[in-house]
This record gives sequence, structure tokens and C-alpha cells, in this order.
Amino acid sequence: MEEIASFTGRSLSTFKRDFKKISDLPPQKWLIQRRLRAAYEKIKEDGKRVSDVYMEVGFKNLSHFSVAFKKQYGFSPGK
Repeated sequence: MEEIASFTGRSLSTFKRDFKKISDLPPQKWLIQRRLRAAYEKIKEDGKRVSDVYMEVGFKNLSHFSVAFKKQYGFSPGK
């Protein structure tokens, strides 16, 4: 988040405060949702493998990705 805040020319606290004005989600949760949506499209629509997708969308750990995906969509990414 600090890097994104820096790109916008704001401090981290100012970025979070401004972000809160436009979204119901904190920036970190918003970003995770965007990554999961991108992963869903790559897996379900493009037919890519989970093991290829999780890093492409910004997750560093397959286990964390799988848990977050299942929590978001109600099913495992490999199904």
C-alpha cells in the first residue's frame, strides 16, 4: 500500500483516508478482490492452470491464494 500511496503523491494515512471516501473496502481488501477477480477470469474463462495464475495476479503463496479464492467464490480455484 505504501508504494501505491507514493505513486499518488500521498502519505499512507492520507491515501487510506482518501480511499475510504470512494470505497466501502480498505485498500488492501479491495486489491485482493481485484486480484481474485483477475484470477477467476484467467482460470475459468481462459482455461489457465491455478499454479500458473496465482503468481500472475500478485499472490506469493499458492495456499494463501487458494484460501482467499474459496472464501471469495465459495469453491476451490481448481474446480
